[in-house]
Order: sequence, then C-alpha cells, then structure tokens
Amino acid sequence: MTERHIVSAYDEELQGVTRAVTQCGGLAEQLVSQSIVALTRLDTDIAQAVIEDDKKIDALQREIEAMAISLIARRQPVAADLREVVAAIRIANDLERVGDLAKNIAKRVIAIQGELHSQKIVHGVEHMAELALAQLKNVLDSYASRDVREADTVWARDQEIDALHTSLFRELLTYMMEDPRNITFCTHLLFCAKNIERIGDHATNIAETVHYLVTGEPLTEERPKQSSVTPFDLPQTED
Repeated sequence: MTERHIVSAYDEELQGVTRAVTQCGGLAEQLVSQSIVALTRLDTDIAQAVIEDDKKIDALQREIEAMAISLIARRQPVAADLREVVAAIRIANDLERVGDLAKNIAKRVIAIQGELHSQKIVHGVEHMAELALAQLKNVLDSYASRDVREADTVWARDQEIDALHTSLFRELLTYMMEDPRNITFCTHLLFCAKNIERIGDHATNIAETVHYLVTGEPLTEERPKQSSVTPFDLPQTED
C-alpha cells in the first residue's frame, strides 16, 4: 500500500489484515521449527505441544479470512488494495496448510516412540527441514518488506528441496535394506520428509502470491520443479 486513504480507518483495516498474516507466519515458522526439534530429539512433549498449537493457526486463518471478506464487502477495494486482501487470504491458507504439515510431523514423532533408531538416520531429514524452514522465513520476510526479488529467489529454489527429498528417499531405503529393524522408523521418516517437501511447496506458493501482490502480474513461467516422485507421494490428509 503506497498511499494513505482519505478514510484513515480503511488504512488501519488493511494494515490489520497484513499484521494478522505476519502473525500467522510467525506461528507457522515456530511450529515447523518445533516439529523438527521434536523429531531430532524424539521428544513427545514438544510434539504434543505442536499438535495443540496448530489450533492457533487454524483460528487465525479463519480470522484473517473473516477480516478480508468484511473489508471487501464494506470498502470494495480495487487495484493494489484488492491485491492486498486477496494475497492475505491466499497466504493465510498456505500458512494453515504449513501448520497442518508440522502437526503431521509431530504425530509421526509420537508414533515412533520406542522404535529402534539411529541419530545418523535423522540427519538427512533435519538438513532438508533446515532448507525448507529457511525458504519459509525468506518468503515471509519478502511479504513483510514487499521484496519481489527475494520472493522470486524463493520461487526459483524450490527444486533444491525436491532434489534433497529424492536423495533422502534413496538413503532411507538403503538403511532399511541394510537392517530390517530400521524399516518402521525409516518409513515414518519418509513420511516426515514428504511433509517437509510440501512445506517447501507452500513457501513457493507464497512467493508466487507476493510476486502478484507487488507487480500486479502472476508468475507465468513454469515453476522450476525437479521430479521427486516416490511411493510416498500418495495423497496425505492435512488435518
């Protein structure tokens, strides 16, 4: 938003929607980070906290949607203002999905409690999560600063997470073949890795939305995507 409106309350409402999205983004970052901490430590208490805290993102996403719909109905925004509202709805939806994926990882932590495991096996998942979390942080920063170049950089780097996902899938299969006792633990890690890869996809979605918000034009190029199809690419419920 580059100009102040004659009705100052209108400005405040637009800024309120943006602040709510920023708050939602902070919560999403925190949930992803904590879910990975829970996984690397196999800490079920942290995992349970992530599951509970996901409700906060769900509530905030509903609040943002209600604020946006109300603003459209009462103010009938156009041009850049309308893009602000539409972008807020889109980004909030992506962040709600990110929270669901973090919760899914936390549920896996609880499911593998007591299973035979090696810390070495978790390192690849942790590295992949660090990259996805950095992507999420960078794209949320680009939204806050309206930095289209940073958003475009996030968009272009999505294939790095895809490549790591493919590599990790092969590595975990090797561990399972070397010792059948690793099968249950590694299977859960494979699903965790898929959830992380999808978090990266949502960060890329947000990058596309920021590009549209700032420029008024959609990204028309084909998204850079490395094939990472595995048997674990079946539809998963985000609940």
